[in-house]
Amino acid sequence: MTTTRTTTRTTAPAADLAVIGGSGFYELLADAERVTVDTPYGEPSDAITLSQVGGRRVAFLPRHGRGHALLPHRINYRANLWALRSLGVRQILAPCAVGSLRPELGPGAVVVPDQLVDRTSGRVQTFYEEGAVHISFADPYCSHGRQAALEAAAAAGTGATDGGTMVVIQGPRFSTRAESQWYAAAGWSLVNMTGHPEAVLARELALCYTAIALVTDLDAGIDAQQSVSQEEVFRVFAENTQRLRELVLDTLDRLPKERTCGCPDTLTGLELPFPLP
Repeated sequence: MTTTRTTTRTTAPAADLAVIGGSGFYELLADAERVTVDTPYGEPSDAITLSQVGGRRVAFLPRHGRGHALLPHRINYRANLWALRSLGVRQILAPCAVGSLRPELGPGAVVVPDQLVDRTSGRVQTFYEEGAVHISFADPYCSHGRQAALEAAAAAGTGATDGGTMVVIQGPRFSTRAESQWYAAAGWSLVNMTGHPEAVLARELALCYTAIALVTDLDAGIDAQQSVSQEEVFRVFAENTQRLRELVLDTLDRLPKERTCGCPDTLTGLELPFPLP
């Protein structure tokens, strides 16, 4: 049974790990404290829950808000990432629902992507609006976080596909058949609506960020007989929520306590226009 209590703070209890949950992933932590966090960018998607997982303090934030109140293009990604960093978070897992652009990756498949393509429009995708702050984003995801996720999937006996490019579309509509065929012809593996600007904003705050993608459907251009529906996406995600939850919790336990990847050094040598929390 999950119990929560809500408080309002500008300085909240520290957490070094976080999970940003996607569609159908609105709860994760038991015996959690809910806190609200003020940010210079407005309100995050929802209150953040804090709890202990394997002796480490973990924060959980439902990306769309509880009950899926926020569509992908309406999410305040900057507030979400700023709030988590202000709590002390330095490593983030981001489970998400995706469509597949490859027939062999059917519903229920888990993929740990290693690349991202941005096809969104009009979304604010940076914290830095003055000065010269150009970050490296050649490899969007934390290499150590990806390894932890792959090891957790292997230990669970279900495995996960290592690598793949996730193309992030604007939404909220799904792709046309021509669009999904175009993405597949480019060699991309997955299609999603929320992975950008979330990943780049995490990098701008020198956070480790790892996406864990659950395939809910074959995209429209891949399965010529059917088209994607919200009902089907939510149904498949619900059927796999417990499995994904266990994978995320095991991955949290495997994340290194000391960050020796390149993510912490992202901003080294850059002159930032404001202090980070």
